Amino acid sequence: MMLETAFDFVLPPELEAREPAELRGSGRDDVRLMVSSGDRIVHAHFNDLPRFLRPGDLLVLNTTATLPAALRAKRENGEEIALHYSTSLPGGLAVVEPRVVAGSQPALPAKSRPPHASEGLLLPGGALAQLLIPYRDSTRLWIAQLSLPLPLTDYLRRYGRPITYSYIKEPFPLAAYQTVYARDEGSAEMPSAGRAFTRRMLACLRRSGVALAKIVLHAGVASLESHERPYEEWYEVPLRTAERVRRANRVIAVGTTVVRALESSVDRNGEVIASRGWTDVVITPERGVKVVDGLLTGFHEPRASHLKMLEAIAGREHIENAYREALQHGYLWHEFGDLHLIV
Repeated sequence: MMLETAFDFVLPPELEAREPAELRGSGRDDVRLMVSSGDRIVHAHFNDLPRFLRPGDLLVLNTTATLPAALRAKRENGEEIALHYSTSLPGGLAVVEPRVVAGSQPALPAKSRPPHASEGLLLPGGALAQLLIPYRDSTRLWIAQLSLPLPLTDYLRRYGRPITYSYIKEPFPLAAYQTVYARDEGSAEMPSAGRAFTRRMLACLRRSGVALAKIVLHAGVASLESHERPYEEWYEVPLRTAERVRRANRVIAVGTTVVRALESSVDRNGEVIASRGWTDVVITPERGVKVVDGLLTGFHEPRASHLKMLEAIAGREHIENAYREALQHGYLWHEFGDLHLIV
């Protein structure tokens, strides 16, 4: 279970979290917490989080809410597939992903004809998704024209279900894919680093002198198979959050989406400002980070682009050591898994 090369490792199936923490423990906060700081690693529980933070720290949360973004679709040849909504574009367009099933197999089987421009996919309720062109340089994402009988969010609420992958063996309600502070609908998949928070924990952090601030970044579909370059996502950093970031002793991002939003909202002097729009910022060790001092995150898949972001924050050796430790100590991966605090 050791790392084979930098950021390439074998993830044993038994370390894949297959159900929400509240179904295997006492609640959504019943997950383990690994804390890594330099060459020091501490094994703890999520409820221990306040003792690893300091008065004057700022914890930044992503208040996006997850949509039921997986739809059943039928191709022109009668083949039934899944269509994952990812991101809305102007003019009634959207970025979508056609898939055989909502699992982590390749997007289409070898014997199936790949999607093609102008192909129409029939959706529930008499809706239609017309595939137009591949999205950027992606091998799996398409720009599509959606013809829906309802506004998009209403349509997804009626006909959609949460996006899942093959390690999830049974369906769970949409509530299982929301954080307790979710309020702004728009994400195809849950920003899962914040899933373990309860209102009680948030109150405890405030009492201990840790400040809280909010951003929004609407996350698109993951890229479990292809490990593609992250694509554009819509974000907003409010003025109040920007002011709090500038005053904070340390800025701790809850999830990689928060890192991307904050690092996308920096002026020429390296100061965080209020902004909103589409970001194509990709955090790499070469770029580095200008705002974030620490990160609370889940454990990421082998070769995932998020691992480069972690390296930008903490350094290659730090992350390699932490992942060796996580594998050896049986931490759980994916959206229902355990957490890693990097400070």
